[in-house]
Amino acid sequence: MTISKLFYPRGVAVFGSMADGKLGFELVRQIVDGGYGSVVAINPKSQGAFNIPGYDSLSKVNQVLDLAVIASPANTVASILNECGAAGISAAVLITSGFSEIGNRAGEEELLVIAKRYGIRLIGPNCAGIVNTACDLFATLETRPPAGKMAFISQSGALGGAVLSWAEDQGVGISKFVSYGNRIDLDELELLPYFAQDPETKVVALYIESVKNGREFIRVINEFTKVKPLVIIKSGRTSSGMRATLSHTGSLAGLDAVYDSVIKQSGAIRVETVEDMFDLCKGFSQLPAVKGKKIAIVTNSGGPGILAADRAESVNLQVSEPSQKLLDYLSGALPPNCGLHNPYDLTVQGTEEGYKNVLIEVLKEVDGALAINVATPYLDSVSLARGIYAASQETGKPIATNFMAGSIVTESIKYLSSKNLPNYQIGERAISVLANMAEYETKRQGRLPLVQEPVAELTFSINSTVDFLEPDAMRWLKLNNFPVPEFNYSQNIEDALDGCEKIGYPVVMKVVSPEIIHKSEYGGVIVGIKDKPQALEAFNRLKQISEGKSFKGVIIYPFINKSMEILVGMSRDPQFGPVIVVGTGGIYTEILHDISLRVAPIHPDEAWKMITELKSFPILNGARGQEKCDLLALSNLIVNFSLLPFRYPEIEEIDLNPVFLSSKGALIADVRVIRK
Repeated sequence: MTISKLFYPRGVAVFGSMADGKLGFELVRQIVDGGYGSVVAINPKSQGAFNIPGYDSLSKVNQVLDLAVIASPANTVASILNECGAAGISAAVLITSGFSEIGNRAGEEELLVIAKRYGIRLIGPNCAGIVNTACDLFATLETRPPAGKMAFISQSGALGGAVLSWAEDQGVGISKFVSYGNRIDLDELELLPYFAQDPETKVVALYIESVKNGREFIRVINEFTKVKPLVIIKSGRTSSGMRATLSHTGSLAGLDAVYDSVIKQSGAIRVETVEDMFDLCKGFSQLPAVKGKKIAIVTNSGGPGILAADRAESVNLQVSEPSQKLLDYLSGALPPNCGLHNPYDLTVQGTEEGYKNVLIEVLKEVDGALAINVATPYLDSVSLARGIYAASQETGKPIATNFMAGSIVTESIKYLSSKNLPNYQIGERAISVLANMAEYETKRQGRLPLVQEPVAELTFSINSTVDFLEPDAMRWLKLNNFPVPEFNYSQNIEDALDGCEKIGYPVVMKVVSPEIIHKSEYGGVIVGIKDKPQALEAFNRLKQISEGKSFKGVIIYPFINKSMEILVGMSRDPQFGPVIVVGTGGIYTEILHDISLRVAPIHPDEAWKMITELKSFPILNGARGQEKCDLLALSNLIVNFSLLPFRYPEIEEIDLNPVFLSSKGALIADVRVIRK
């Protein structure tokens, strides 16, 4: 497997100048100082460095080489790749810059053509290199990190270098590191499946700014997170990335909101900061799985324990009360002034045996624990750390620690680190880690399959040169088995009055015009029309507000009362394709911003999750004596709706707003279809 040769090469050739201070020289220094043994230097002067041989051509090298690390000028890289291909090298790391980042896309295309000709896999160009601590390979200009169980993939070389520099300070070891730069070949889509099978890696952290193939990205991270946790930092949350849209859905489904949904939907965990990333990767790489949400907090100081408990409740962990059996044990084993309820306060009298025995007993009833030690100079914190480690060994359950503060806990933190127990500066950070670990395990166990995309519809098309207006859209929805009310489309006053009679008063009358998209904002919806005189007045008013615009008539519906208004919409994200939004509908859609979002198509269980995520869910579910809405009808509507953009590829955006939802089912009261 070529990717394996990238990380476990039988020999490495470094291309570049060996003059002191040049990139090639520094790369060789890194590789040699890191302990990797089989390396040669290739440059026009046949110059070596650090006791490794130098050659002016690969043809003169008499040893097996699998990996080339290239730091020569951009205009030489193509010929070097040709030389590598002829010599049987199968992987190359292109440190060299001067390609698409400065507009030289033609240069990158030439490199890719050569690489494909010889079957060479590429990292870069314009990258910070790779690391594999398992075989002491540090083909990078960045800091050499300590060995550990976290792999890091970074689109940014600068951030990647900073992470390697911080790794030791943060108490996190690195298994492998890849900075893929301009990613003309290898990126996370192939690296993640490799790391999923890598025995040295327990967790992967990924920094991305964008993805090349959104649908494949979803598939890859969905498969990866079935096996191992994936922690993602995605830059670009600001509104500057938003695109122009015509529908409510398009304005709600901003680019970052879609990334957020993709990450959540695929079982990965998104974090805000590098510090959060380190915290979480430290937990995943050093602790057993957190298989439930019940936790215990064992402390020697009440205040930090209470703060940790508050955080636990805010992140949906259960600070569960002890059973009577546990209470009986604690009351007999601890001094009378200790706190016997979760958080368990051992007070300043807490000892090595106290921490050990209490943790062992409480972990019989919970899924994980946080052990807090607020140290004082006269107490031996290392002995407390020994007690916590002993409990972790005996129970096999996850115990995060918070030893504070300053130099008086330095030695105890070193001890914990040597025993692979993660320590956090404050208990709240440790609690957030346990919560995320528990959430990952819950999602992994209940992972939903990806829904197969249906083929394009052949029996019915909305392709037309004329405006696709609300009456057309309603007929189309009905043909596709969506719940639409009885309606009448009238282009003149006589037909409108007849239509009202046929529907039966009271009715709702709406303007039909391709130039009036959001009708309520124009006064284009008149409700509660009770008789013929009101219908006549309504028609004339709608015609008047359309003055200067293309007036195509009115559409008439029965008046529906006492229903919740829901938005169900679709827009196409440029990277991930069709995106479905469900939320509070009617005129409050963008005011309340109560929405849930997923990439289509959607599994029925995922549709139910979308509904339960809404702030308005308790109301929909019959809170405070209200009538419970038919949520199954809404769920079915969402699932079927999510298939439409695949059946009809010409659709760009759709709004169903509002969908009237009551105990009797769902009815689509308004539709807007925007075609490509």
